[in-house]
Amino acid sequence: MVTENVHPESVVAQALGWIDEKTRAINPPIHVSSTYLRDEDNQYRSGRVYMRDHNPAFEQAEAVINELESGHQTMLFASGMAAATAVFQGLRPGDHVLAPKVMYWSLRNWLTGFASDWGLDVELIDMTDVAAVAAALRPGVTKLVWVETPANPLWTVTDIAATAALVHEAGALLAVDSTTATPVLTKPIEFGADLVMHSATKYLNGHSDLTAETVTTRADNEHWQRVRAVRAQIGGTLGSFESWLLVRGLRTLYLRVRAASSTALQIAEHFDGHPLVTEVLYPGLATSHGHEVAKRQMADGFGGMLSIRTAGGEAAAIAVAANTKLWKRATSLGGVESLIEHRASVEGSTSPVPLDLLRLSAGIEHVGDLIADLEQALAKAHE
Repeated sequence: MVTENVHPESVVAQALGWIDEKTRAINPPIHVSSTYLRDEDNQYRSGRVYMRDHNPAFEQAEAVINELESGHQTMLFASGMAAATAVFQGLRPGDHVLAPKVMYWSLRNWLTGFASDWGLDVELIDMTDVAAVAAALRPGVTKLVWVETPANPLWTVTDIAATAALVHEAGALLAVDSTTATPVLTKPIEFGADLVMHSATKYLNGHSDLTAETVTTRADNEHWQRVRAVRAQIGGTLGSFESWLLVRGLRTLYLRVRAASSTALQIAEHFDGHPLVTEVLYPGLATSHGHEVAKRQMADGFGGMLSIRTAGGEAAAIAVAANTKLWKRATSLGGVESLIEHRASVEGSTSPVPLDLLRLSAGIEHVGDLIADLEQALAKAHE
């Protein structure tokens, strides 16, 4: 498929227009072989040695995502944690890294609990404060700055371009977890990011039936080669069927993300100022901290994720989640079904999440039904 002058919606819908040359099938075959035949002289001119790192099932999904992100190369991993930790394991002992105080909790816990065992010097800061980033950077010592924007589950926004300028001046790399924004809304490389991560479990797949992660690099460099080696040697690669599922999910990415973003905005506007809701956290609200930055770096909407803080504290928040009918009480986000979660219960005592907060992942149901369901759940929680 020729992608020049073609809208990204078309690129994704046809998954780059790839076909199986032998059968002329539009959908890719599922490759399950774990090993590949050597040539007579014992070489591997096919480029494939072993499934762990040379599975042809990876290639279409990686190519589609790389096209969307305007990257140099993309790699699939078996999970978000496999990919994120590989990026940090690609560094060297003694390297200083910056990460946000508000971020995906599993990675935050790994950084604060295990990264020191790898010899990394980890510092958590308010990544939405450009001055704080500038003050924390150590030129020549800081090697990686990790940004998540919008950041789960408070949906704070980091200025990617401003942060990239500071990071590069200090001689470091900027990595952006863009799971919530997706390539539909934000293309971090265009704003100066060196690496872009997506939990493909979420919006890229969109059907809550696989775990996967992607990492895209702006350019080939020593760090990228080390990350590639970590994937091959530790073995955090995706299975063939999961790779096939991801290609299937990617085809409807633009439709799903735009629908979820529209729904989330309507829900946020409805409950902003609601008597049983003390605060709505959503970058699409004009009153939200970071809204102006979000307008600059998010196109076509502000994402399908929002949080509400309920009147009545923790007990009321848990009761609201317990009384929803359409909203499903489950971890994760970015699927076609709407999910609700009392996030502090999941993250534990070290979490920065307020106890009265409910995280909402808007799906593709009718927005009126979702609002009505939350209204009745709020009413029951305050009877």
